[in-house]
Amino acid sequence: MLPAIFLLLACQLLGEVLHQLTGLALPGSVIGMVVLLGWLALVRRERPVLTAVSAWLTAHLSVMFVPSAVGLMQEGDALARYGVGLALATAVSTVLTIVVTALVFRWALARFTPDEVGKRPVPSEAGA
Repeated sequence: MLPAIFLLLACQLLGEVLHQLTGLALPGSVIGMVVLLGWLALVRRERPVLTAVSAWLTAHLSVMFVPSAVGLMQEGDALARYGVGLALATAVSTVLTIVVTALVFRWALARFTPDEVGKRPVPSEAGA
């Protein structure tokens, strides 16, 4: 289990280092995920252990948000001043993300699904 955790942390660290050295417009954590993807493509024996560690981390994900929540509590003045704007920006960006995701999904479904699979019989045609 510890080697898999080390692998995750090493990929994230490498991503952060690459971000700092190259100045890429991607966050270091995203670069680290790409590095991890490349590692998993090359070394297949890591997958079962990494699956177990990822499942454990996901099960305890709420605990990882505690430091962020504590940090927000310390920014009471900024939240009092900009809280409404932040809440509005969060709500609008969430709705936009859902809409864009749905549109991209519909486009991809129409583009990449064979005609036979994508078509459903109309209820009046099926029963009549």
